[in-house]
Amino acid sequence: MDGILGSSLPVFLGLTVLVFGGCGILTGQTLAEGWKPQWVVFSYILLLGAGDRFLTWGLFGGELLSLYGFVVHTVVIGAITLTAYRIALARRMVTQYPWLYERSGPFGWRERVGGHLAE
Repeated sequence: MDGILGSSLPVFLGLTVLVFGGCGILTGQTLAEGWKPQWVVFSYILLLGAGDRFLTWGLFGGELLSLYGFVVHTVVIGAITLTAYRIALARRMVTQYPWLYERSGPFGWRERVGGHLAE
């Protein structure tokens, strides 16, 4: 398991999922609130993945240049970040334009019927 993750399971769960996952949530929300396009989110995901690998190596003696570790950690951080981004963007669309859009599940929105508020 250490070879695939590039670190031990407790380090993966504690550092990657909890700490960097929390950073990913905050990053996704902030980028959505600032109306940043989705491609910008991917650049931040790569930076968070690099930071995670560095702290895994520096604090816990994990392998710094583990390709599998970087990919697995970055995919997990990316999934958390993109989920937070999409939820925040959907929330932003329906609160900023309530006369145009309504919620359609946790990740999306749809146009209101008639394009205006119900009377």
